[in-house]
Amino acid sequence: MAIKKLQYYAGGQWIDSKTDKYMDIYNPSTGEVIAQTPCCTKEEVNYAVECAKEAFKSWSEVPVMKRVQIIYDFRDLLVAHMDELTELCAREEGKVWAEARGDILKVKEPVELALSAPSLLMGESIRDTSSGYDTTLYREPVGVFAGIVPFNFPGMIPMGWMTPMCIACGNTIVLKAASMTPMTCMRIAELWKEAGLPDGVINIVTCSRHEAEIFMDHPDVKGITFVGSTSVGLHIYSRAAESGKRVQCLCEAKNHGLVLEDAAIEAAAHRIINSSFGCAGERCMALPVIVAQESIADQLVSYLVKFAKELKIGPAYDKESKLGPVVTAAHKKSVIDWINKGIEEGAQLVLDGRDTVVPGYENGFYVGPTILDHVTDEMTVGTREIFGPVLCIKRVKNFEEGLAVMNANPFANGSVIFTQSGYYAREFAKRTDGGMVGVNVGIPVPVGVFPFNGHKKSFFGDLHTLGKDGFRFYTETKTVTQTWFNPEEVKAAAVDSWEGSVGGDQK
Repeated sequence: MAIKKLQYYAGGQWIDSKTDKYMDIYNPSTGEVIAQTPCCTKEEVNYAVECAKEAFKSWSEVPVMKRVQIIYDFRDLLVAHMDELTELCAREEGKVWAEARGDILKVKEPVELALSAPSLLMGESIRDTSSGYDTTLYREPVGVFAGIVPFNFPGMIPMGWMTPMCIACGNTIVLKAASMTPMTCMRIAELWKEAGLPDGVINIVTCSRHEAEIFMDHPDVKGITFVGSTSVGLHIYSRAAESGKRVQCLCEAKNHGLVLEDAAIEAAAHRIINSSFGCAGERCMALPVIVAQESIADQLVSYLVKFAKELKIGPAYDKESKLGPVVTAAHKKSVIDWINKGIEEGAQLVLDGRDTVVPGYENGFYVGPTILDHVTDEMTVGTREIFGPVLCIKRVKNFEEGLAVMNANPFANGSVIFTQSGYYAREFAKRTDGGMVGVNVGIPVPVGVFPFNGHKKSFFGDLHTLGKDGFRFYTETKTVTQTWFNPEEVKAAAVDSWEGSVGGDQK
C-alpha cells in the first residue's frame, strides 16, 4: 500500500508540492511510517505568504463581531470532532488518549478566549486632553504573521497559542507545521474552512529550517511567533527583530520543583509523577528536576519509584495506557544517550527505562520512566533539557539552598514548591525566577486568560502568548487626536507651537 503524500495549504486550497524531498511521519506506538509531508520549496513558502498578504486586505476590514462569529462556529465544529482529533493527535505524536484529548481541549480554550475580541480589542479615549482636543487609541491588525511550530503539541500550539487570537485581531497567518506531526494541524485547518473562514487567512507549509529562514527577512511578514529550542529561538529573535518584525520565541526549559520536609509527601509524589512523565516528558512544562530536602529525600524517592513502576506503558490510542512512546526513533536514542550521560557523570540510577519493550509493539519508540538520584548542578543531565521521561533528583539541606539551586538554572519557564507552610510558599512565589509558579501544583500552566510567561532563556520577546499579552502582540496601537473649529477659530491665524499636545496646566 502506497504511503500517503501530504500537500501544503495556501489560499484555501490543498496543493501538491513540486519538491522531490518528503519527510516521514511515524506512528510512534508502532514505529510505522503513516504518511510523508513535503519539504516545500522556497517558491511555495513565498506563495503561502503571498496568499496571506492578499487575504489580509479583506479580512482586516471584516468587523470584529463578524470575525468572532466564524470563530464561534469553528468552536462548535472543534467540539463535534473532538474524538477524531484526539485519535489523530495520539497516532502521530504518541500522546496517550487523555493527553491527546487535553491537547485538543487546549485548542478550544484559546478559541474561547478569542471570542472575547470585541471587548479585548477596545481602545481608550479621553475627551479634552487639551482644551477642545480629544484623543482616541485604537488597536489595529498588523498584517501577515508566521508561526513556527514544534512537534510536541500538534493541536494546541499552532491552532491554540498562535491562530485564534491572530485571526481574531484581523491578521492572517502562515504556519510552518512540525514535519514530524503536521496532520492534526492540517485537519483543524479544514474545520476552519468549514466554519466559513475566508481563503488565505490560514496557510500551512512544512519545510526545513532553510526554507523557514524566508520568514525572517520577508518584507510582507510583520511578526513571528516561535516555539522550540533556545538556540533556534535566539537566532529567530535576533534576525527577525533586526528586520523590524515583532517576535515572540518560547524556548527550552528545565523546570525544578522544591519539596520541603513539611510537604504532603505522598500527594506531592503523585503530582511529580504526572508532571515529569506525562506526555512522555516531551513538554516545556514538564517537571524533570526535583530538589528535595535531605530529611525526606529517601522517602520521596521511594514513593516516586513505586508510583512510576505502576504506570502502564502502551500504545497511545489504548485508553488504558498511562505512558506512551516518544516521537521518533532518533528522539528515543537521544533520551537514552542522556540517561547514559547522567550515569557517566555520577548520578545514581534508581529506575531504568532504557530497555522498555511493549509486547505487540516491539518496534514502537518507548522509553520507560527513569529516575536519576543524587544529581548535582555540575552534571549536564541536571541542567540541560532532555525532553523525555527522565526525572533527576537533587538534594539540599533547606529552603534557601533549594531556592538558590533552582534560580541558578538558566531557564525559567516554571517552578514549583511542595510545602504546607504559607510562609515558604509566599517567599518562593516572590523570589523564584520561574515565570509560572506552582504551589503544590506540579504543572503550573495557567488557563489561557493568563499569558504563558516564561523567563530568562526560556523566552525572547516582550509580549507573551495568550492572555491580554496575546491580543497586544497581534495588534498595533494608533492614536487619533482631533479638534473641531468653532466659527471664530476658523478665522484665527495663531496656532500654539504644541498645537494641543500639552495637556493640563500649561503655565
